[in-house]
Amino acid sequence: MGIHMPQVSTPEMTELVEIELVQIDLPNLRRLAVSEPVDFATKVVFEGGLPPPHVAIRALAQLDAGTPPAWCVPYLIVSKSGDAIVGGCGFQSAPIDGCVEIGYGVASSQRGRGIATAAVRQLLQFAAADGVVQQVVARILPRNVASSKVVGRLGFSKGRTSIDRDGEVVDHWTWQVSG
Repeated sequence: MGIHMPQVSTPEMTELVEIELVQIDLPNLRRLAVSEPVDFATKVVFEGGLPPPHVAIRALAQLDAGTPPAWCVPYLIVSKSGDAIVGGCGFQSAPIDGCVEIGYGVASSQRGRGIATAAVRQLLQFAAADGVVQQVVARILPRNVASSKVVGRLGFSKGRTSIDRDGEVVDHWTWQVSG
């Protein structure tokens, strides 16, 4: 089942890409965590379209700790026709002090079509509809120009830089939920 959210006003709302976000079911999340084959019925899964194992491992640990699934279980980015999984996205954890972090990825063969923009827009709509979230953060490697363009076109502001857990410099992009 996809998530249905109210509209959020963001710059450049002219996009024509139609996707649906579908939360990964628990059996497939467990398979992803241990790098076993997944079963999404008749859907084609584009290479690089699924979240990596560490994302599934983190989600399972958060579920065990009581985090609501909407805030920790990744969403598949599914073509509107429903026949293909073209990427994944989601929240890193439940909101803390009104702030939530997002992550997203699109299969390399499907990039440049507006899919990431459409998926991030849906995450923003979900966060805004929650009523608790005041700020959404995306941490992006400076060399990832395409991802920086995605958040930039959606109204995120580039802020500080920091070192992530892998020792890499990342730019913090923030989006404010408007009142």
